[in-house]
Amino acid sequence: FRKWLSQLIYACARWSDYIFKYLLVTSNLLFTLLGLVTLVVGLWGLINKESFAQEKISSIGTDPMLLFCFLGLVLALLSLMGCVGALRENMCLLQIFSAAVLFLVVAQVLVAVVLYSLQGQIVEYLRSGMLAAMVRYQDDLDLRFITDEIQTGLQCCGADTYRDWEINVYFNCSAPGVQACGVPPSCCIDPLENGTVWNTQCGVGAQQLDEFSAQSVIFLGGCLGSIWRWIEQHSGVIVTVVIIVLGVQILTLFITARLLQKIRWSRAQHDVYLQSLQ
Repeated sequence: FRKWLSQLIYACARWSDYIFKYLLVTSNLLFTLLGLVTLVVGLWGLINKESFAQEKISSIGTDPMLLFCFLGLVLALLSLMGCVGALRENMCLLQIFSAAVLFLVVAQVLVAVVLYSLQGQIVEYLRSGMLAAMVRYQDDLDLRFITDEIQTGLQCCGADTYRDWEINVYFNCSAPGVQACGVPPSCCIDPLENGTVWNTQCGVGAQQLDEFSAQSVIFLGGCLGSIWRWIEQHSGVIVTVVIIVLGVQILTLFITARLLQKIRWSRAQHDVYLQSLQ
């Protein structure tokens, strides 16, 4: 009975190792594809905006699309390393992969702790960042796109109020252009005005209106309050996603450690077998 039980346990262990191995291979293969897709999106963004043009090559270092390229490349290489390491049972690759995943887990936990402890200062950082984006709104296509997406998606205008747009030289009331004392069309309640193309003039003169008159044309509330409310409303989903992501990474560490243990045991058994033949 003991012999039969030990054989059963050994068979179960072999099957679990087999399942763990190919689970690690499959998951890393999927993340490799995800990384390549992210890399392609970043490269497409750079090429589509002609960021590699001679006149723009000096400012390419500040292009947000580089973040997609970097994250995609790192994710693809790291996942490919784990996939090949598990498939070939290469201890060196698996150890590097395990160390990298452990570093990512620790880094994410530290970031979460820092963000939680600096909640009061985060608002000020967001305000400074958004005001800086508003200043460069007309001169930076990336910042314009991000700002428009935030204002349209959250139905807000400016950092704290729609009058914050006076900080921009084009929307300042002393500016000579037609946009003086106005706001971007992404601040408008109905920028399409029942059409298919944005009416870029829908926010002209909005800063000259009082709040009662402006509320029928543009969003009055600032985006900082909208962002904070969105975070509070979706805090449960955000925490759940963070826990799932960390859980997957910790599970990956466990599977990698189990596979490394199995490889060491197999090599030790092989060495014992070779020694018995001598």
